[in-house]
Amino acid sequence: MVRWSAAAAAIAVLWSAVAMAQEPSRPSIAYGQMMSIIGGCHDCHTSNYSEKGGVIDPATALAGSPVGFRGPWGTTYAINLRLLVSEMSEDDWVSFLKNFTALPPMPYYNVRHMDEVQMRSLYEYIASLGALGETAPEDVRPGQEPKTPFLVFAPPTVPAP
Repeated sequence: MVRWSAAAAAIAVLWSAVAMAQEPSRPSIAYGQMMSIIGGCHDCHTSNYSEKGGVIDPATALAGSPVGFRGPWGTTYAINLRLLVSEMSEDDWVSFLKNFTALPPMPYYNVRHMDEVQMRSLYEYIASLGALGETAPEDVRPGQEPKTPFLVFAPPTVPAP
């Protein structure tokens, strides 16, 4: 039993070292694509990504979605990242990612944990897709009805702590 535990620990340490060694020292489109998948960007910002079992359609990749996320904050939409990137430089993108906030369900606080190579790689990947598509619908305030399909992303009542 101890030998198996030691072997498992050694493999975990080795795997961690290999994983860290694989991070590039310079940004790349391929690494940006990997970051977009691991970071869950396509989950919301690519229409039908989940329905296609995680297959990325280059025609719709990161072009936003007309399906809203409804909760106590109102109804929010995943924006078209292609259009956003087309309006800024790579340096502006890095600054944006380090400082932006967003309504749920966007986990903006997780994005801030990316290092600069990851942020720049994500920019290069999104920019490589081209500035195609439409802007996302406007967010809808709480209590107002959205005009698009939406997912209820939070229970109508939240239990008291």
